[in-house]
Amino acid sequence: MTRVNLAIETGGLAFRNPVLTASGTFGYGKEFEGLTDLRSLGGLVTKGISPKPRFGNATPRICETAAGMLNSIGLENVGVEGFEREKLPYLRQCGTRVLVNFFGATFDEYVDCGGRLDRLDGVDALEMNVSCPNIKAGGIEFGTDPRVLRDLVRACREVIKKPLWIKLTPNTSDIVALAKACADGGADGLSIINTITGMAIDARTRKPKIATIFGGLSGPAIKPIALRMVFQVRRAGVPLPISGIGGIQDATDAIEFFLAGASTVQVGTQSFVDPDASGHIVRDLEERLAADGVSDVRELVGALKTG
Repeated sequence: MTRVNLAIETGGLAFRNPVLTASGTFGYGKEFEGLTDLRSLGGLVTKGISPKPRFGNATPRICETAAGMLNSIGLENVGVEGFEREKLPYLRQCGTRVLVNFFGATFDEYVDCGGRLDRLDGVDALEMNVSCPNIKAGGIEFGTDPRVLRDLVRACREVIKKPLWIKLTPNTSDIVALAKACADGGADGLSIINTITGMAIDARTRKPKIATIFGGLSGPAIKPIALRMVFQVRRAGVPLPISGIGGIQDATDAIEFFLAGASTVQVGTQSFVDPDASGHIVRDLEERLAADGVSDVRELVGALKTG
């Protein structure tokens, strides 16, 4: 059987394999201790961190949908100081790459949060969540206007020395323009995609199923959209590596994202179904590529045949 190399260097980091866990679905890592072997994963992405603690939205704030999940957690987190004090000691010895997702409500908060996290030992890279409402611009997401996004990335780049990935919102008509804006701003990588805005209704009570009415849709239902957006950015020649996210349940899903142009993948909602989902995908990916005679996972990246 073919010996398979799963190691990959991308987005400013070297990973033992291309399977990571997605932000917001894996806590701060320790929550999955004993449920999966973190040392077998390529890396984990933490819950989003803001400058100060956030308590999140009112409940109910999560519900199951057809082939997916709707959530409106409200970016609940312990803040930078709480993260450094309570969460980072464990992450420093967890045995895998640690990427910290972060966000803010204003330009200054983004820069402050990114700069403070950048100085912490044990953080390998930062992933910036730009799917947040800009409270100084009428609630419009930072990540939907290419010019605003470019300026935000550039401002954060000035204070961040570690690799900086940008997690793009799919709630846009032009994902390529956003990706190019990130490249122009100095980003090292892209995470594509975040959740899609949706809602769910209880027909019996005639009320929304989550308290905020709207939430973020994730899971297998969004995979075709995620694949399309990854491929569009890759085909457009944006000079940044991509981490593919959206409905990844097994090794076949991961391979599809590689073929579309992703260098790594992030497993999200499936971790709620199977806490060891990422571990299963790593093991199955190696077996699948060996059976197919593929000796290096990098051979798959962007290898989609469209002609």
